[in-house]
Amino acid sequence: MPLDAATLTGLVHELRPVVESARIDKIFQPARDEVILMLRASTGNVRLLLTANPAHPRLQLTQSRRENPANPPMFCMLLRKHLTGGRIAALTQPSMERLVRLSVKTHNELGDPVTMELILECMGRRANLILTDGDGRIVDCLRRVDPEMSELRPVLPGLLYRLPPVREDKVNPLSLTEEDLQDLLSAAPRERKLTDWLLDHFSGLSPLLCRELAVQGGGGVDVRLNELDKGQKTQFLRSFWGFLEALRAGRLTPCALYRDGAPKDFSCLWLYQYGLSMECRRYDSFSALLDEFYEERERAERVRSRGQELLKTLRNARSRTARKIAQQEKEKAAAENREELRVFGELITANLYRMERGAKVLECENYYDPELKTVRVPLDPLLTPQQNAAKYFKRYNKAKTADRVLSEQLDKGRRELEYLDSVLEAVSRCEGERDLAEIRQELEDTGYVRKKRPEKGKKAPKRVRGSFLEFRSSAGLRISVGRNNTQNDQLTCKQAERRDWWFHTQKIHGAHVILWCEGRDPDLESVTEAAILAATYSQAGEGSHVPVDYTQVRYVKKPAGARPGMVIYTTYQTAYVDPDRKLAEKLRVK
Repeated sequence: MPLDAATLTGLVHELRPVVESARIDKIFQPARDEVILMLRASTGNVRLLLTANPAHPRLQLTQSRRENPANPPMFCMLLRKHLTGGRIAALTQPSMERLVRLSVKTHNELGDPVTMELILECMGRRANLILTDGDGRIVDCLRRVDPEMSELRPVLPGLLYRLPPVREDKVNPLSLTEEDLQDLLSAAPRERKLTDWLLDHFSGLSPLLCRELAVQGGGGVDVRLNELDKGQKTQFLRSFWGFLEALRAGRLTPCALYRDGAPKDFSCLWLYQYGLSMECRRYDSFSALLDEFYEERERAERVRSRGQELLKTLRNARSRTARKIAQQEKEKAAAENREELRVFGELITANLYRMERGAKVLECENYYDPELKTVRVPLDPLLTPQQNAAKYFKRYNKAKTADRVLSEQLDKGRRELEYLDSVLEAVSRCEGERDLAEIRQELEDTGYVRKKRPEKGKKAPKRVRGSFLEFRSSAGLRISVGRNNTQNDQLTCKQAERRDWWFHTQKIHGAHVILWCEGRDPDLESVTEAAILAATYSQAGEGSHVPVDYTQVRYVKKPAGARPGMVIYTTYQTAYVDPDRKLAEKLRVK
C-alpha cells in the first residue's frame, strides 16, 4: 500500500505536463499534514494535493473537496506569503527516491525574483513537507526535527536543506545497463528467492512490486534463483528490463487490487500474483486511482481524529443505557411472576383457621389448581397469619405497579438507545468539522453534552447551520439527503412539500432523503436513485438488497416530544436496492 519510488515516478510523469508553468492561485491546509495548491494551469483550474501523512504520504491532483478550518494554520499562512501568485517552474524527483521538488518562481518582499522550493518527502513516519528559499535554506517545515531527534539530519528553519541519506547497499535500477543486470544476477546467491533478491538489491521497489516482477519474469512468488534455467533467467531479465524502460518513459499502468469490493492495494504494474482471489482494476490516471483509494479511508480517519471526544461520549451514553435496559428487563421478568404472590396471599387467608402463630410453612390444597395439588407456602414465623397474608398482597401490588412502570421505562430506554444509535450512524457519515459541530449542538440540546459557557466579555458562538447533501437524478430532479438528525427534521418537517417523496431505510438507521417533485409525478429512475441514496447513506451502506420505505411527505409525521430525526409514517411502499457509492458520487452536486 505505501507509495513506492516507482509509482511516484509514474505520478511525476503524469503531473509534470499539467503543473509545470501553472500559477499558484490559492493555498489551503485542510488538515495538519495536508496542503492543497489551487493551480491555474493551461488545461484549466486544478487542485494539487500534497500530504505528509505518515500512513499515506503522496502528491496528486484531486477532485475531492476537503473542509478548511476557520483559521488557517501558521504553515499555511507562511506558504501563502511566499508562494501565492508564483509559477511552478519544474516538478522533479531524484531518481528512484520517494521525494518530489516543486520549484516555484516568485518574488520576495522587495519585489526581486526568487526561486523557492516546496519539497515533499514521502518516507513513511519521516514524511515531511519543507519550504526552502533561493539559497536552499529551510524557511519552515511541517515537522521540525531537532538534533536530539536526529543527529545526522536535523530539519529546522535557517538550516541548509540536505537530501535524506541514501542506502549504499542498494542499487538504483535506472542507472544500470542490461549487461549490469546480467552480471548482478549471475553474482547473486543461488539459494536466494528471486523476490528477496530484488527487494534487497534495488532501491525504489516495494515488496508488492518485487513479488509481481518475480511472478511475471520468473514464474512465481517463491521461485529461487537455483530453480531458474538459462532460458528462464533470460526471460526474467527481458521482463525486468522492459519494466525499467517503461519506468524511464513514464509508461506505467495505474491499477488497484480489490477484495469484496474494498480497495486493498495499488501499484504501477498490472498485478497477476493474487490470481482470482483479488480483482485488479485499471485506472485512467494515478491521481484518479489515489483519489478513489484513499478518499473514504481518509474521511473516516479525519472523523475519528476530530470526533474522538464526541464518539466517547456517545458510546458511554449508549453503554449506560444498554446496561439500564438489561437490568430493567431482569426486574420486569421477576415482576411477571407476581400471580404466585397473590395466590399465596389468598391461600393463607382461606386457611387462617388451620394456622398457628410461629409456623414456618403452610401446607394446603391449591384450590386455583384444577387437580387441587398440595402446595407449600413459606411463612415468616415472627408474623401473625394475617400479617403474612398482607405481606404477600403487598408484594403482589408492588410487583404489579413495577411491571407497569418498568414497561414505560423500557419503552423510553429503547427509544433512547435507538436515538443514540442514529447519532452514532450520523457521526460515521460526517465529512468534516462542520458536520461534527452540528451533531455536538444536537447533543447539547438533548442534554448529552454540557453546553460550553462563553468566556467573560465574549458573545456566545453562533449555531452551526450545515447544508444538506445535494444530488441530481439522471432525469434532473433534485434529491436532498440529511447529514444528521437535526438536518433530517429540518428537511422532512419544515422544507419538503406535502407532495414531495420521502425515503428511509426500513428499521435501519440512516438519513432522511427527499425527492423534490416540483409539482409533478417523479419518474421511476429518479425514485430508484433516491432509494439507492437512502440505502447508501445508512447503517446498511456496505450491504445489499436493503429495504427502503418511501412515501409522500404528507404521510410522514413527527410525534410530539420525539427525539430529533424520529418520525412515524403510513401508506408507504418498500423498494429493495443495493447501496452504490459510485452512483452517489456521480449524482452528487459538487
